[in-house]
Amino acid sequence: MSALNHTDHGHTDHGHGDHGHHHEEAHGSMRDYVIGFVLSVILTAIPFAIVMGGLITDHHTAALVIAGFAAVQIVVHMVYFLHMNGKAEGGWNLLALIFTGVVVLIILSGSLWVMYHMNTNMMPMGAEQAAQMD
Repeated sequence: MSALNHTDHGHTDHGHGDHGHHHEEAHGSMRDYVIGFVLSVILTAIPFAIVMGGLITDHHTAALVIAGFAAVQIVVHMVYFLHMNGKAEGGWNLLALIFTGVVVLIILSGSLWVMYHMNTNMMPMGAEQAAQMD
């Protein structure tokens, strides 16, 4: 048995590499899952208390605060449960997520921009014109 066969235990690469699959990096520890769960509970309880306790009386401010907590909770889920970071899969998962976020942002902002300008540039129908339509 040669030294090459002895060190690789009979497994050959066949030019495919390991594709970045490291079992130690792919799975989280129990500690990570507990931290993620506790953060998720906290990030759910605070907005619930804000709404049920009436802590923020302005509805727009309350909606923005709750949306902020939701965004933080999305990040917590991605990091602690989906294990998305710059190291997982060679960073491709994170890059794909960023690309998806940019595309969604472009689509949403473009759609809102078009709808706003269509609304402001449409000719309003007065009461006289509405009566003529009947």
